[in-house]
Amino acid sequence: MKITDVKTFLMEGGRRQWVFVKIETDEGIHGWGEGTLERHERAVAQAIHDVSIRIDGRDPTQVERLWQSLYRHGFWKGGPVIGSAISALDQALWDITGKVYGQPVYKLIGGQVRDRVRAYTHAQDLTGVRGLVDEGFSAFKTGGWVVGDDEVNENRIPEALREKIGVMRREVGPDVDIMIDNHGRSRPALAIKQIAAIEDLNVKFFEEPVPPENLDSLQLVRNAGFHTELATGERLYFRWGYKDLIARRLVDVIQPDICHGGGISELRRIAAAAETEHILVAPHNPNGPVACAASVQLCAAIPNFMILETARDMPWHDDVQKKPLKITDGFYELPTEPGLGIDLDEDVIASRPFNEDTHDRRYVPSVNAEDGSPADV
Repeated sequence: MKITDVKTFLMEGGRRQWVFVKIETDEGIHGWGEGTLERHERAVAQAIHDVSIRIDGRDPTQVERLWQSLYRHGFWKGGPVIGSAISALDQALWDITGKVYGQPVYKLIGGQVRDRVRAYTHAQDLTGVRGLVDEGFSAFKTGGWVVGDDEVNENRIPEALREKIGVMRREVGPDVDIMIDNHGRSRPALAIKQIAAIEDLNVKFFEEPVPPENLDSLQLVRNAGFHTELATGERLYFRWGYKDLIARRLVDVIQPDICHGGGISELRRIAAAAETEHILVAPHNPNGPVACAASVQLCAAIPNFMILETARDMPWHDDVQKKPLKITDGFYELPTEPGLGIDLDEDVIASRPFNEDTHDRRYVPSVNAEDGSPADV
């Protein structure tokens, strides 16, 4: 079997625009992957074209050999764009390999260690919280900055966060898990105040308390000695991006993204490294359907899995799948079909082309401090 073609597709998915890759072979077996990267979709599509030349005409079932070629033979390594391109291709290679051997991917990477995959999604107010609980979810995540959309006053952030989480906790009771995503927007001193404000409200984890590029800043938060667990990792790439974070045990939970961090192959290695330090894995996954399917396959097979993020506010997430993944009472059922367990409808993809008009305004608003200076989003 040989790879004969690599095609990319950009699709307007609702709140995101998705980047899909399809690898075709001379035996008629194809595989899907996803490299969605908000606001950089066209860059990823081009990167997929550039790096896929390294695997053209080769056996797609030699997944590890091809992964090494994709990573090593480009000289420039790492980063979100190249990481997303390699991740998408890796997913598609595993999809093909599973189909060749007639098995779900999780059976080829060690077999399942759990019978279903626990998931959480997002809620920003009580209406959203009630809806998720009614759907059967027992966990949700909400934002850590809650004052203003365009301008922020840091002095009000901790108190406002406590009020928000307190209301949510009273609504759902003690048994539903609440997680906070701070998006790395705070300085260490402010992050410490935020966590102190919610320390008694039984938050599952506090995500990205500070920007991810400076581990010493994260160390300051860690040294504050909170009981609330810390999480980070969605903006780290490949195992080398996690090496010091894991070795210094700066967080309790890591959040690699299967779209950016190196695909199924690399996230298995990252998870194994984290397991040696008793760190759990809660993959970042606000992405499209292929990334979600690949994440479910991974989560089924890694022992230190905690919970999987999923996006429930994208109507085309299910519609583009010929047979959507099943989620029941907040748990994904393990697919039994070979490969990733899904296939995409190319007619549906074509009906939702990349949206040039909304591309530059989508996803993330501009956020400024009170004096108008740009702040982290």
